[in-house]
Amino acid sequence: MSTKAYLIGAFSTPFRKWPEKSFKQLTREAYLGVLADAGIGSDEIEFAWFGNCGMGGWGQANIRGQVCFTPLVQEKLFPERVPLINVEGACATASMAIHGAWKDILSGQCRVSLAIGVEKLFNPDADPAALLKSFQSGMDNFDPRDFYRTYEEAAALCGREFKAGANRTLFMDTYALQAAYHMQRHGTTARQIAIAAAKNHNYGALNPKAQYRFPMTIEQVLEDRLVSEPLTRAMCAPIGDGAAAAILCSEDYLKGLPAKTQHRAVLIKASVLTGGKHRAFDEPSLSKVAADRAYAMAGVGPEDIDVGEVHDATSFCEIFQAEMLGLCPMGEGGKFIESGATSPGGKVPLNTSGGLVSKGHPVGATGLSMIEELVEQLRGEAGERQVKGAALGIQENGGGVIGFEEAACSVMILEKDR
Repeated sequence: MSTKAYLIGAFSTPFRKWPEKSFKQLTREAYLGVLADAGIGSDEIEFAWFGNCGMGGWGQANIRGQVCFTPLVQEKLFPERVPLINVEGACATASMAIHGAWKDILSGQCRVSLAIGVEKLFNPDADPAALLKSFQSGMDNFDPRDFYRTYEEAAALCGREFKAGANRTLFMDTYALQAAYHMQRHGTTARQIAIAAAKNHNYGALNPKAQYRFPMTIEQVLEDRLVSEPLTRAMCAPIGDGAAAAILCSEDYLKGLPAKTQHRAVLIKASVLTGGKHRAFDEPSLSKVAADRAYAMAGVGPEDIDVGEVHDATSFCEIFQAEMLGLCPMGEGGKFIESGATSPGGKVPLNTSGGLVSKGHPVGATGLSMIEELVEQLRGEAGERQVKGAALGIQENGGGVIGFEEAACSVMILEKDR
């Protein structure tokens, strides 16, 4: 049994609309990229976890990872007979994959394990309405009335009406209502949400792998097309395609690797998953529960965090998750963002990758792309985005929805300890 698990490889493809690239091509790119970053041979991999959400819509509902890796096995780029487990957890899919690989290492059953997430959301030949409807698979479709009742009650508290409309994504409407509730309860403003969005678009402009690579001012964010009050388009993550991967190893395996590889290794100090429920509107969310458990596991506190990647499917989420991670008091996330605390040079820069609103959000790959950014930061390899002296990083990645919160959440804490 190993007491420590290390990240020795992390890689993400650029996130784009890639109509010309197949799932197999994106898998190949991420896999070969992470293998090169780790600097090990493919025959060292003993187990693999494959994350994906939408491949069923392209005709491959089962054995998704096995199908995508078949050419790599045939070309002897991936070892034969290696077990591969397919994982799905909506937007938290890739984090579930790396959590599985982490458990592989800590259990002592493997010395090297691979986690990979692959997604294609853009299909120029698909009916846009069908794509929007597909996002509803991230909620309870057997008993949807419970879901709608929650948001109708929240809307009534805000003096609004909640209605799912055609030609719109249901999740942007739910995020908008969560934002509206927070605004009424705590005085958060649309401008504070825009500050978070502009900051992340400016970070994304520095990230060559980001889907949107242009800076934005606060005013430009506020003046962009309205998606669902108070959220404008610039505050919402785009659809796109991409893949990301990580290779994990045990401490004893790491000791046998070259000094340069050992120096670049990043320790996983904590990996926690939590499940959603129908919570009260003012009850802390599952991400707070996950964060509290992760801090306890890692033996650190929120005051120790140097850099973070949080799940800003909309820019309101960065405000909310700053509170849930304990980076600021409850209800003060808007003020925290407005103070510059999460900006370059701030107390704890968040979403230096550009976040989901700028980097992009191919749902099955997102969680691992967040890990890749943190690994770059902790290695000191983030270029213009580099947070000076970053030694401890945190990731928060949610997926799906149950009631007024996500269905699943990952919080991981990483450390550069070598």
